Amino acid sequence: MKRRIAAAALCLFAGAAAFAQPTGTRADNEGPTSAAALQPTLCHGSGWADALRCYAIPVTGLQAGQATELTVLVAPALSEAQREPLYLLAGGPGQASSDLVKLLNPLRKINRERDLVFVDRRGAGRSQVFDCGLSDSPPADIERFVELLADCYQANPERPLALNSRQTVEDLEQVRTALGHEKISLWGGSWGTRTALLYQQWYPQSLQSLVLDGVAPIDSKVFLTAQAAEAALVELQQACSADPVCRGFGDWRSALDLILANWDKASAVSFPDPFTGLPSEEPVESWMLANAVRTALYDPSVAAQLPFAIDQAAKGNLLPLSGIVGLFARLEGSMAMGLTFSVACAEELSRMQRDEILADAAGTFLGEAFVQPFVRGCAQWPVPSREYPVSEPRSHPVLLISGSADPITPPIYAEQTLDHLENRQHLIVQGGGHINSARGCIPDLMEEFLNSGGQTLDQACVADIQRPPFMAGMFGPSLKEELRQELRQEIQPQNNPESEVAASTEEAQP
Repeated sequence: MKRRIAAAALCLFAGAAAFAQPTGTRADNEGPTSAAALQPTLCHGSGWADALRCYAIPVTGLQAGQATELTVLVAPALSEAQREPLYLLAGGPGQASSDLVKLLNPLRKINRERDLVFVDRRGAGRSQVFDCGLSDSPPADIERFVELLADCYQANPERPLALNSRQTVEDLEQVRTALGHEKISLWGGSWGTRTALLYQQWYPQSLQSLVLDGVAPIDSKVFLTAQAAEAALVELQQACSADPVCRGFGDWRSALDLILANWDKASAVSFPDPFTGLPSEEPVESWMLANAVRTALYDPSVAAQLPFAIDQAAKGNLLPLSGIVGLFARLEGSMAMGLTFSVACAEELSRMQRDEILADAAGTFLGEAFVQPFVRGCAQWPVPSREYPVSEPRSHPVLLISGSADPITPPIYAEQTLDHLENRQHLIVQGGGHINSARGCIPDLMEEFLNSGGQTLDQACVADIQRPPFMAGMFGPSLKEELRQELRQEIQPQNNPESEVAASTEEAQP
């Protein structure tokens, strides 16, 4: 259980498919590996029932001896239309794009007329994952984690040099050429938005359009996330205050501060396992608990449970808060830690100063709980700093998507740091967390944007996307009175004593 919390704490972010040749227009120069020479096999991805095409595509490195094979999954277009494919780029850094296959469910309409392509970058997923044995069960003790990370680096000192954003973009371009796609569109989520923006800078001639969800601009320092997480929690607090049920929990925000400030050894060892209710096998430290709250803010349906869970924790009942932590148990293994640190240390931590970290942490519930494992880890992962180029103006159509309550890539990133994108429009989901492409009408707007060549969208439907109802008690949210009456009329036979008992019990619910 403890190791599952530790894994979540280190995470940044995250139709019937025919077996046929790739659709879309083909490049005249197919490169060293042509589309005709590739022999795909049938494969499957988690969260999608239909078969996909699976390729092993050889790519060369920027340095000698860095050649490898990348695993690429393709969901073929259902029609014979010749629209450019959409490549989906994962976040992290360290998440595998093959983990995004579940997005095919909300993006079915887009998949009707274009291939959807998932490229596992070097060191992630099915492309020779570089996880240092830490992804499935990272130790909660930071000292031990750093020690194991150092051992991994010393055993593989050359491999981190091949894992960086420049190489990822070069690999992506080789995959595009190998599959014979003349131009492609890119969807990026979280750190994947930065990869997409760098691809736009280096290979503008290969790109049709961009959809960026949870935008991490090239110049931003997204690992400084404490202020963004605090703002997301404040927005949750404001929404709670406007809700007649949730405001009954009082000042749960201050209660959270007290819980974290007073978290001691006894609290750490008594925190219950969400699957058994028994004390956790090993201590759950306060930095892990703070990160669990941060991670809960990624998903509005989980964030809606926080006020109740924190109120209960303040009263001595840690089970609801433990249950929220348990919702993220499946995050373990989602980040390849060797890849994560190779990119993060060279491209993020190397640009951050101590005074910036302190300023970001000041006055927040998170403090340095998120960034500290990376600061400590990067001291044992000595990769050279890699600076990004100054962004040049680009005219590709770009659709930006943000959640107003995103705890790591807030809308201000898309609003204030992307002036070099000359043809952009921005969708902001009020109350939305991190990654909103599957919510409400967003998939339809994405399809319209891609199919229209980036014409201005009517965003009115975005306002219809609402926060989920707040958790009212152990049995979930409170039903609105009109819905209660409607349900009563549907399920209560006349003169049924059992139904009368059920009705009286329902009235007693908060």
